[in-house]
Amino acid sequence: MHRNILIQEIKQKGTYLCVGLDTDITKIPKHLQQQPNAIVEFNKAIIDATKEHCVSYKINTAFYEAMGVKGWEAMEETVAYIPSSHLKIADAKRGDIGNTSWQYAKAFFETIPFDAITVAPYMGEDSIRPFLEYENKWTIVLGLTSNKGARDFEMLKLVNDNITNITEDESASLRSEYLYEKVMHKVAQWGTPNNLMFVVGATQATEFDNIRNILPDHFFLVPGVGFQGGSLEDISKHAMNKDCGILVNASRAIIYAGVDENFAVEAEVIAQQYQVEMKNYLKS
Repeated sequence: MHRNILIQEIKQKGTYLCVGLDTDITKIPKHLQQQPNAIVEFNKAIIDATKEHCVSYKINTAFYEAMGVKGWEAMEETVAYIPSSHLKIADAKRGDIGNTSWQYAKAFFETIPFDAITVAPYMGEDSIRPFLEYENKWTIVLGLTSNKGARDFEMLKLVNDNITNITEDESASLRSEYLYEKVMHKVAQWGTPNNLMFVVGATQATEFDNIRNILPDHFFLVPGVGFQGGSLEDISKHAMNKDCGILVNASRAIIYAGVDENFAVEAEVIAQQYQVEMKNYLKS
């Protein structure tokens, strides 16, 4: 999906909501669990109920891979059912040596026609380059994530000893940066705002102003609202740019809003609430 089409969808619908289809068969309504194609039937109902209130769907592939062949088939059927007007994200967090990444790219951009995939950047450019070579596809790089473990590596301070010809005060501010900042600066050189996004967790709201200064034009995929406690208001205030520039993902808060036969109706209610709030932030 081209960037201009994504922006157009956001503006027309007044929403930047991404619905996460992280479907766990043990959590879907009991009346569906015994059906032979339970995951697909659940996903289809959620898609039908929420498609007017979102611009994207994100499938966390682990929930499907854990089921083996049936899970892959369910994932393929789900992707095929998502309207072409919606960005389809494979939350697969891939990244390996070049020849392996080429196969990952083929799997998620050709065999299963996703529009975007999340990748881990820590093996460097050759592990990401194969994804970037696809036209009108998005590579979504892990930047600053919402989990507790983000502090183990992403928030480490790096020391730069190659700074010269600046004042002592300037040196103090420039001599160190977080690892995630270094990663974002570097990865941004490998692609463009038309094919690169970055994952920035909603629970990292205090860093959004800084990150937006680093990447003024890129889209951010923002997980962590709802059950993880991220604030949609804070995200929208500090991360938006002139094109909106953010996709806010909500998974459990929407897809598990209901536990009985009315689950899709209740999912729509929550998705619509997000849309109404987002429309107000888009206008401000």
